[in-house]
Amino acid sequence: MSGRSKRESRGSTRGKRESESRGSSGRVKRERDREREAEVPSSRGSPVRVKREVEPVSAREAPTPVVPAVRVKRERDADEDSEPEREVRAKNGRVDSEDRRSRHCPYLDTINRSVLDFDFEKLCSISLSHINAYACLVCGKYFQGRGLKSHAYIHSVQFSHHVFLNLHTLKFYCLPDNYEIIDSSLEDITALSNVPPLRNYFLEEDNYKNIKRPPGDIMFLLVQRFGELMRKLWNPRNFKAHVSPHEMLQAVVLCSKKTFQITKQGDGVDFLSWFLNALHSALGGTKKKKKTIVTDVFQGSMRIFTKKLPHPDLPAEEKEQLLQNDEYQETMVESTFMYLTLDLPTAPLYKDEKEQLIIPQVPLFNILAKFNGITEKEYKTYKENFLKRFQLTKLPPYLIFCIKRFTKNNFFVEKNPTIVNFPITNVDLREYLSEEVQAAHKNTTYDLIANIVHDGKPSEGSYRIHVLHHGTGKWYELQDLQVTDILPQMITLSEAYIQIWKRRDNDETNQQGA
Repeated sequence: MSGRSKRESRGSTRGKRESESRGSSGRVKRERDREREAEVPSSRGSPVRVKREVEPVSAREAPTPVVPAVRVKRERDADEDSEPEREVRAKNGRVDSEDRRSRHCPYLDTINRSVLDFDFEKLCSISLSHINAYACLVCGKYFQGRGLKSHAYIHSVQFSHHVFLNLHTLKFYCLPDNYEIIDSSLEDITALSNVPPLRNYFLEEDNYKNIKRPPGDIMFLLVQRFGELMRKLWNPRNFKAHVSPHEMLQAVVLCSKKTFQITKQGDGVDFLSWFLNALHSALGGTKKKKKTIVTDVFQGSMRIFTKKLPHPDLPAEEKEQLLQNDEYQETMVESTFMYLTLDLPTAPLYKDEKEQLIIPQVPLFNILAKFNGITEKEYKTYKENFLKRFQLTKLPPYLIFCIKRFTKNNFFVEKNPTIVNFPITNVDLREYLSEEVQAAHKNTTYDLIANIVHDGKPSEGSYRIHVLHHGTGKWYELQDLQVTDILPQMITLSEAYIQIWKRRDNDETNQQGA
């Protein structure tokens, strides 16, 4: 090697060492600056030195540990919505392009509204988690997250389903591109999943959301689910012809402690009685003093006269002596009711000459005579017998009749097929009120607005519902998802089980519906 080349080699080596020395001194200087910044003022105002361990150069030059990065990535995958995305995009200079994509998403025509159903529990169909749940607006399924490796992201890549709705924030996103979609045509989907308060008590959530319940009380869930169901049913922007009560039924199963189950048919009157009282209690109502919307609408009052009877096997003379005692004198109590139970006459046990069972018929006013204050009926218990009579003292705005068709004993349930002949309108109940309260009731005329029918055997039957449309005055028959027109004359031929009657207002002269 020549002398010139050796000098150049020594010069380059010296320059390299000087640059490394300058780099090392620069790192030392930066280390000292960080130590100065680590001085924080104490409570007395003097700086407090934070002790740092000086790491070797090799350790400081080592790459950043991967564990925090993995943890941050998992957090992003679990919940992308927690980041201020627009601020991050603004720093990167991508706001304008992102906004253009948000307002011109090319995949909106892939949304299939016919498969969307927001009535189910909001959890991922794969992980069964409630956290950060999204609904695919193409297939209707629920998935978790929208970050990389999340179930929603994988679903979008695998099936080319790109439009998703966050079920908690109600924001729309396009995956896998991961940008928010802003488009007014999606407002009907938002309205279905979170319908705003509208008209009556349960449509206006503010009416009951501040009601205080004891810790651990689950009964208020029934109120919340019922309110949600009402808002979905009465949503004017509902794009579906039906609404699923799935979440409402889940609340019924939970709050009734499985007395009523989705997979098992229950008795309509038993459910009605439990549901009205459960709603009243969950809204903070009590039996006597505190009222709720339930009692304001359905609760009436009556007087119950009770007289104890001697045992029928006793001699006549002994019976007469017992009847003179105070224990056997008639007593009267005031009581409230949510519905009136109407007793049917006993059905015939024998067939007629054509070998067919005779189906008896009875007028509605005959079975309403139970509440005229005169008719007495005997009630038997295991030990004692009583005579009772009833007289109405207050009529509610909406009156519910429950026609007692089923008789239960230790062996089986028997159904009474008697047909009740009733008018659709103009049922005046004034004669069933006591004289002193008749003056306080200006209106005592009721019109039928709903009729629930039980068909078939007690354990294998089915239910149909007849409802009156308020605007048109037409009657409709509902059974599951089937809705058909029905003539009012056909309603009276059915085996009515539960009826709801609406009291006329001062200015009402024609039939009004619900």
